[in-house]
Amino acid sequence: MQDALMWSLTSASTSTPSPTPTIDPDTVTPGPEGFFVIAIIAVAVILLVADMMRRIRRGRVRADVNELLDAEAAARAEDSDAEGDQRASTTSPEDDEPSESNSR
Repeated sequence: MQDALMWSLTSASTSTPSPTPTIDPDTVTPGPEGFFVIAIIAVAVILLVADMMRRIRRGRVRADVNELLDAEAAARAEDSDAEGDQRASTTSPEDDEPSESNSR
């Protein structure tokens, strides 16, 4: 058992030879094809960011307009409630009773 353990430890400590590269890594370049691919990707990213900013800006403007419209609607509803309260306080109790012609 100890012999097997010692054999596995000694065989694991010896390094295996690495393959020698056949191409010099200093002379390998992407060339013009690589430049054009990177340039196309950069242009696509710039266009996508511009489109995203336009959509975000449009969404913000729509939210602001909707907020203004909601505020105007609330103000109109408040004004109509106030006018209704004024009419109710100026009418007499006889006006609140339904007449015979309006009973249908």
